[in-house]
Amino acid sequence: MTGQPAGRLRAQPWMTAPATAAVLRALAAGGAEVRFVGGCVRDACLGRPVKDIDLGTQETPDVVLQRLKDAEIHAVPTGIGHGTVTAVVEHRPFEITTLRRDVSTDGRRAVVAFTKDWREDAARRDFTFNAMSCAPDGTLHDYFGGRADLDAGRVRFVGDAETRIREDVLRLLRFFRFNAHYGRGAPDAAGLAACRKLAPLLPTLSGERLQQETLRLLEAADPLPVLDLMREAGVLAAYLAEAKRLDRLRALMGIEASAKVPADPVRRLAALLEGGEAAALAVGGRLRLSNEARDRLALMADPPVPLTPALMGADRRRAFNWLDETARRDSLLLAWAEAASKGPLPQSAAGSWTAFFADADAWKRRELPVRGRDALALGVKPGPRVGELIDAVQAWWEAGDFKATREECLAELKRRL
Repeated sequence: MTGQPAGRLRAQPWMTAPATAAVLRALAAGGAEVRFVGGCVRDACLGRPVKDIDLGTQETPDVVLQRLKDAEIHAVPTGIGHGTVTAVVEHRPFEITTLRRDVSTDGRRAVVAFTKDWREDAARRDFTFNAMSCAPDGTLHDYFGGRADLDAGRVRFVGDAETRIREDVLRLLRFFRFNAHYGRGAPDAAGLAACRKLAPLLPTLSGERLQQETLRLLEAADPLPVLDLMREAGVLAAYLAEAKRLDRLRALMGIEASAKVPADPVRRLAALLEGGEAAALAVGGRLRLSNEARDRLALMADPPVPLTPALMGADRRRAFNWLDETARRDSLLLAWAEAASKGPLPQSAAGSWTAFFADADAWKRRELPVRGRDALALGVKPGPRVGELIDAVQAWWEAGDFKATREECLAELKRRL
């Protein structure tokens, strides 16, 4: 079955680019139908930038690999068990998936069988606007009313919402993430009811999958209405119970806008969390964050030095120097958001924070002009004593407002010997 066309998508540069054309020619060499599928079709319908190009084909993965090989296109069997091959042309990846139908599901993964039926493949997708497909000539195929839902800002499951979620529990979080990025107005009632009912299943998902959806949600221009909906539906309590500070996130987002600071999902997550360093580490582990992201969360929850506009002169410069650029910005913005979360700041206080932030961003971190090797060169034996001496010189150098030269720091090191 191919279904009736549901309109046309005007040709766009990503559809006609030489790299795209090369992949399409290779895949169509045997006469099988090839279409654009998923997010690229959805975003193209809205006129949004297309980041990833996904293709669907009636050919099996082994045939896809051979077609690409014949066309001298580099191919990687990235998920061949589920029918996915990635072609790379001019450093751009194209994910190509054979049409599929679900044989069985367990909430985390599916056993699939290949099919040649486009509607059958579309029926296994999560939301109606993600089930659309588009032929290379722009012919749009829409089996479940996805275009109308997209235009209305309505995130609606394909078929029965509860069935879709039980097939893959991650779809529960995707419902909220897509509402944050594409939704307008009240959420789909059937979808929300299913999410509320099945929220206790979220802990069955891997940390990596929870992380991906959570951070993508926090990248939205305004995730607050959806986060509040998740709180009311018991979704946050099911997997992110520490996310209680919507007031601080709201304040942080206002600061991002006024200070023209790009949204950072890890920083936004830190603003949401209540419970200090212990909570930050617990969430970092549960979401399987990278070591860098986990350490950022922990540092924002318990900064080594409080950053406030009350710090003046040398004290301010020392505080700035104790943190690298990322940690300095993170800690300052969270402290500012904490202050602003208690209510609108007076104009004078807001001005002080703005000036403080400008000073922090302009600060270039100073490095102590001497190192452990300098102590060794002066005859200090390797061991803890080296670190103790360097720390002492560091404190002396900072107390002097970073003005001492290398020669003066060496003289101080010798004096302490």
